[in-house]
Amino acid sequence: MKRILFPTDFSKVATNAFVHALAFAKIIQGELIVLHSYPLLPIDDQFFPENFKMVYDTVELTEFDMFKEEIPKLRAIAEACNLDNIKMSHRLMEGDLIDNIKKVVDTDKVDYVVMGTSGVTDWDAVFVGSNSGDVIIGIAVPVLCIPLEAKHKTIKTIGFTTRYRAKDKIAINAVLNLAKIINANVKCLYVKTSDSDVSKETIAEWKVEFEKQPIEFVVVESDEINEAVLDFITNKNVDVLTMLIYKRGFFKGLFQPSYTKKSHPEFHIPILAIHID
Repeated sequence: MKRILFPTDFSKVATNAFVHALAFAKIIQGELIVLHSYPLLPIDDQFFPENFKMVYDTVELTEFDMFKEEIPKLRAIAEACNLDNIKMSHRLMEGDLIDNIKKVVDTDKVDYVVMGTSGVTDWDAVFVGSNSGDVIIGIAVPVLCIPLEAKHKTIKTIGFTTRYRAKDKIAINAVLNLAKIINANVKCLYVKTSDSDVSKETIAEWKVEFEKQPIEFVVVESDEINEAVLDFITNKNVDVLTMLIYKRGFFKGLFQPSYTKKSHPEFHIPILAIHID
């Protein structure tokens, strides 16, 4: 059974992502591990050791009480969505969020992480930097990042951008494996700019190699890469956009208004971040 880690601070952003995590667990027949991580209490010189222990115990108890109060709310959400049959376990951990995520991923052999993102725009958290951005950089397993405005819907099409590098095939195969499980198809985009160096032979070879897979290769000639990707999402009805970690710089400004001539209010879609060495 696949294991999905869902880190939460019980915020509105996280609660929205929880519905996605539940639905994702259902379609891949997985189980959900709910993680709440709270920071270490900073040491203040005004406390004597015995006083510090009292304060520390109080903080720990407060976090535990809050955790107990919030878990039934999550179960109520699952029941309301008719997803209360999803197996769930819970982790309450002290320390750095990223470190705790890594620990659970390793010890529980997690296959996916699903978490909410927020920022000045929904994408800033991933592309500019935040807990979500740090997670996708530091975690080896795929991370499904859910913007606050992303409402859950059935994933029918997974978008993927490529520059036809050999290492891209690793991610494509991972996405294809997921697509087969959830009965989705993959649309792969290459934006050919005026200085592109990918040969027609390479593009043809890839089509032959993946011809028996549920994938469509799309080539668009444009020097406006961000615009081309945004149009691709619309024209191909992309439900989830795959991001390769080594290309994070390219995606950094993709969804920020200043980078696009158009208004694309519909681009509140999840991103599947895949780490490529």
